[in-house]
Amino acid sequence: MPKRTLVRLCTLVLAMGGFTLSGAETFRVATYNVENYLDQPTESRPHVKSPEAKTNVCNNILALNADVLALEEMGGTSALSELCDSLKTGGLVYTNWEFVSGMDTNIHIAVLSRLPITARQPHTNDVYLLDGHRFRVSRGFAEVEIRVTTNFTFTLIAAHLKSRRPVPEADEAGQRLQEARILRGIIDAHLTNNPEAKLIVLGDFNDVKDSDALKAVIGRGRFKLTDTRPAERNGDNSPSQDTRFEPRNVAWTEYYSKEDIYSRVDYILLSPAMARDWVTNETYALTTPNWGLASDHRPIVAAFEKK
Repeated sequence: MPKRTLVRLCTLVLAMGGFTLSGAETFRVATYNVENYLDQPTESRPHVKSPEAKTNVCNNILALNADVLALEEMGGTSALSELCDSLKTGGLVYTNWEFVSGMDTNIHIAVLSRLPITARQPHTNDVYLLDGHRFRVSRGFAEVEIRVTTNFTFTLIAAHLKSRRPVPEADEAGQRLQEARILRGIIDAHLTNNPEAKLIVLGDFNDVKDSDALKAVIGRGRFKLTDTRPAERNGDNSPSQDTRFEPRNVAWTEYYSKEDIYSRVDYILLSPAMARDWVTNETYALTTPNWGLASDHRPIVAAFEKK
């Protein structure tokens, strides 16, 4: 195939926003912790993102080609604008965005979308008590309503829960659990009001699935969320021999250098109604060479059928 034709084909695929080989039209939703994407140093985070790291972040996002993208550890709006400009140069244009600034003034949650954002409800002032101290959810939660088609909208809630780094004021796991309970309260409010609400809850939850924090977010019973568990597309697709456990494919999303471990701490979770639109074989963790130059996290993406 001539190079010019190949370039045109790639550009067309990027512009279309996604499809499956069966021809069923889909849209994609992704989340990515971009690890201190700062363009200016701060007192607690003195290192800005290097040009090489920024380029790798941009390339990874271009490879995802998501219609909606949640970002964690985003710097200020100038850093977000810089990233959007780089993506635009690569052919990926996000015309809609949301930026949530919580108590942490260094890093933030952002949502980029090629689909219309029809409503916004940022959560930036939620508080809780722990060990005699009053805390505010440090990064807040982004909540946006997104219109896919005239008759199909969904609500996206993006979170970045308390890190595993110890703090003197309280137990970090206890803080994360309290933030998770507040997040679950937001989810329950939606599903109690409308059991058929289409929700996608995603982001960096900084804990493993068996943790108290994740159990709180996922919930139980009628309104339990579905864990999409994106994994590498490396050929490992055999089901688990023990149905009590997940299959043994590679699904880690973060390298935690302090403990020298790889673990799955980034999630895309779905309400029961949203799970019915989920395209499982178009859901994965992105694998790229030298992935760690961009971030200590890998991005994950899930696909859904347009209705």
